[in-house]
Amino acid sequence: MDRVVLVVDAPGLLHRNHHARAGSDLRDQGGRPAWALHGMLRQVVEAIDRFAPDRVVFGFDDRTASRRAEAYPAYKAGRREKDETLVEQLDRAAPMLSAAGLHCVTPAGLEADDVTASAAAWASRQGWQCVVVTSDRDSFAHISAATRVLRLIDGGIHGSPLLDPRKLRTMYGIDAAQYLDYAALRGDASDNLPGVSGVGEKSAALLLEAAGSMDAVWADLEHADGATVAAAVDSLSLEAGGRRVGAGLVRKLAAPEARDQFDLNRRMMTAETDLDLALDPAAPGGPGTAGGLPVDAARVAHVVGHLGRPDTTELAVRVLATPADPS
Repeated sequence: MDRVVLVVDAPGLLHRNHHARAGSDLRDQGGRPAWALHGMLRQVVEAIDRFAPDRVVFGFDDRTASRRAEAYPAYKAGRREKDETLVEQLDRAAPMLSAAGLHCVTPAGLEADDVTASAAAWASRQGWQCVVVTSDRDSFAHISAATRVLRLIDGGIHGSPLLDPRKLRTMYGIDAAQYLDYAALRGDASDNLPGVSGVGEKSAALLLEAAGSMDAVWADLEHADGATVAAAVDSLSLEAGGRRVGAGLVRKLAAPEARDQFDLNRRMMTAETDLDLALDPAAPGGPGTAGGLPVDAARVAHVVGHLGRPDTTELAVRVLATPADPS
């Protein structure tokens, strides 16, 4: 049986739970806001219970510096200022998890997505499986034969899609290896990265299915004025009952700003895959092993108990502090 590393996009889960659970006004025993912390922790514990991983890593953003913003000052510009109760819970999350004996990684100048990408690459090198737990699409670029992404939506852990290469293709009409090109064409408004003008999600998927990669598209534009790509796009579109769109798509891609926007998006969206996560595949697990389970029951009970939800404390102790059933 393959060993499993489960990596959590902690800020993504905190943001989602903050907005979903703010109405509860859950406070910890010290009277501080705790609804996002509780929601994130509950979901992660349920995910650990479901997948029985051998290692668990929590990725966090460096909120003091950003290499991407240094390279592109407009990165994430325009986002609304975070609610102060969310900021407080973001600040407390890593210390809370670390106090419970769990493994947190905050890479200097980088983001949680760089941690998830590095965990996926680490798993592939070690012959392990990786499960990424996240609430957004950034990690779809890491999907492979070794990595699946559990994207948390309204159904919670058990009602959310677990995406592998086959399911990703069903959703978007592209292979997992093409997702980064697809995302760079589409853009990401939340990061203030506009898509290539005139290229939407459907045309991006059609283009990549026809050409295979954007490297092939740019090469054809340079050497054949895009004629090969236009013909391939038209062929696929007509087979699907559509109309000829190849020539128009090629004209949009031939605009100088198209390549510039694509290249910028690609650079901003490409995650680091070689971060040192301090994981030792040969370590036996348990307390003292980075990312290892089980952790100390007394620590879990004390830390999670401070959130004031006995049911969550009981679940966390059972899942995090009890050895997984080998079966």
